[in-house]
Amino acid sequence: MGLTGMVFSIFAMAAGAAMYWAVTAQGHGFRFSTVGVILMIVGAVGLVTSTIVFAISRRSTGGRHHTYDRQVTDAQGRSAAVHEEVH
Repeated sequence: MGLTGMVFSIFAMAAGAAMYWAVTAQGHGFRFSTVGVILMIVGAVGLVTSTIVFAISRRSTGGRHHTYDRQVTDAQGRSAAVHEEVH
């Protein structure tokens, strides 16, 4: 979902709005305006859901503190232990 769902939802709402306000054709027992309203509602619900999912996935968890211990060797063959903390 996330960002892709948000884009798809906006597209569905735009298509629904075009069907509701711009299309005047009417089939036998079929109304484009009704389909347009349904698309706008589904697009709005999808946009809200996708926004929530996107916001939750981007939220900082607070546990992004990492510590690395490694052994490095320089060009002369000397080795040293390196302790690195990344925030």
